Amino acid sequence: MINEIYVAEDICYIGAGDRKASLFENIYPIDSGVTYNSYLLKDEKTVLFDTVDRAVEEAFFENLYGALGGRGLDYLVVHHVEPDHSFCIMRVLKEFSGVKVVTSRKAAQLLSEYFGFSAEDALIVKDGDTLSCGKHTLRFIAAPMVHWPEVTMSYDETTGTLFSADAFGSFGAVNGNIFADPNKFETEELYEARRYYTNIVGKYGVQVQNVLKRVKELSVKAVCPLHGRVWREGFGAFLEKYLLWSSYQPEERGVCIFCGSIYGHTMRAAELLANLLAEYRIPVVLYDTSKTDGSYLLSEAFRYSHLVFAAATYNAGIFTSMERLLSELKTHNFQNRKYSIIENGSWAPQSGKLMEETLSSLKGMLKCGDTVSMLASVKEDTKAQLKALAQSIAAEFAE
Repeated sequence: MINEIYVAEDICYIGAGDRKASLFENIYPIDSGVTYNSYLLKDEKTVLFDTVDRAVEEAFFENLYGALGGRGLDYLVVHHVEPDHSFCIMRVLKEFSGVKVVTSRKAAQLLSEYFGFSAEDALIVKDGDTLSCGKHTLRFIAAPMVHWPEVTMSYDETTGTLFSADAFGSFGAVNGNIFADPNKFETEELYEARRYYTNIVGKYGVQVQNVLKRVKELSVKAVCPLHGRVWREGFGAFLEKYLLWSSYQPEERGVCIFCGSIYGHTMRAAELLANLLAEYRIPVVLYDTSKTDGSYLLSEAFRYSHLVFAAATYNAGIFTSMERLLSELKTHNFQNRKYSIIENGSWAPQSGKLMEETLSSLKGMLKCGDTVSMLASVKEDTKAQLKALAQSIAAEFAE
């Protein structure tokens, strides 16, 4: 271990970054890598909080042994059993005799399924239980479905440190400084934090809200997630984002246009609408659903107040990339937005009707303006429909 990085009194960071991985959970692009965080409390009892993914196993053990400085390990707290945090558990148990696993009953069951770990060997804790480690006392907070059923958080009552499992995490391997910079949060860190939340936790807004109520009651001075940066100041701004995202409320007033175009004609209509909206000085962004990975599209849908879905008809259905996006929105329990539709079809437009079926089935979704329907290419009647749609959207922003 090169440096001992303390996140709070007696609490040391021993995680590591993976810059080689290109996909997180084998699906989400991570061009900047990802961190796998683990922490060690050095009190009368030593406590390891979670382990890491196999990709950084050796760095983790180097850090662990270095931080222990020859001491043994008394407890291993398992907040979350997903393999990117539990892969090294059995090696820890093998190399540190006598260590006691502290976890929820459901987590112990899952550890048995993954690794053959005997639940009888664990110290099972439930919501509200405490564990004295010397001058530090840990209080456990049940956080089911944030985002697995076994998840538990823990709160060090002595230092005000919250070990938040996958909550408050982010994509990206940190560059030296593991601590979040509140001054750079909006400009440099929010984008990947939002994409992480919406894709990993976004479906479980009700469960997140329940946990957030508990967190707000605590005197939190530091937040230690399992991915991303550690928060020691300015956490309130991040907490406010979580309150918005988990209640499915838009973060920004603006229009996000998603376009699924085959030969470019539907994209032309989307671009014309974007031009018209810009003339009203409405913030607008435009994405090609075939070019931009779905994890970014989902994140942007959570971000903006008004969404436009423009898609060609394909095999009498919705163009494939748009169909995938709509499926992702439904899967993630997306809700509470204004939406508009543009459809195209060379001889029999069907995409508008089918998109409408999905969008109208989502909770709190309200349609803005009439569906723009075009045949093959943009014509004068298409432009007239787009102008009418832009006026309808602009009226929303004038309120």
